[in-house]
Amino acid sequence: MTGKLLISALFSATLMTPGVLLGASLEPKGSTSYTSHYVFYPIGTIEIPGVGKSTALQMIGTTENTKGQDAFDKMKARCFAVNVETGDKKWIDGGCAMTDNDGDVVFSSFDTRDLDKSQPKMDCGTHVITGGTGKYKGITGREPFSCVSLPAPKGELSGAFAMDIPHNTTWEIQSSAATGASTGEGGNKQ
Repeated sequence: MTGKLLISALFSATLMTPGVLLGASLEPKGSTSYTSHYVFYPIGTIEIPGVGKSTALQMIGTTENTKGQDAFDKMKARCFAVNVETGDKKWIDGGCAMTDNDGDVVFSSFDTRDLDKSQPKMDCGTHVITGGTGKYKGITGREPFSCVSLPAPKGELSGAFAMDIPHNTTWEIQSSAATGASTGEGGNKQ
């Protein structure tokens, strides 16, 4: 009996532990703020002195909802990007996948030239959410962001650098099937 009680207690504690969201759903429409904590790893570079430079980057990190909400919190984030410098212009474009504890994924692309003038503090670019899997199926949205450079973490590969990227996110999930099973309203779980 003690073994069953221990297993039950551990399972209950897991469900109540902040950051452990088993089957948590996302509102069909909403907004929040979160920060991605990234380490950038250069993969390869092409450089022609005096003309231009292009560096392929892999970005790996986690997310933290800065409003204390469940949305976009404690997700694993992975992106691939290209950093281009040519003449007096410089930009970074790429694509990201953020995976939650259930294995469901949000995909977005980003462009540091796409600035939301209505949010002047979000002066580094914009992510465009284009879809997802599981509970995020049918999601779209926009995420203007800023960039905060940080010291490179100790022990990282040469050339790696770190950055916090605060986002102001708005989203909408078009597919009622992605949320219907968790709310008990309409749709079938896919």
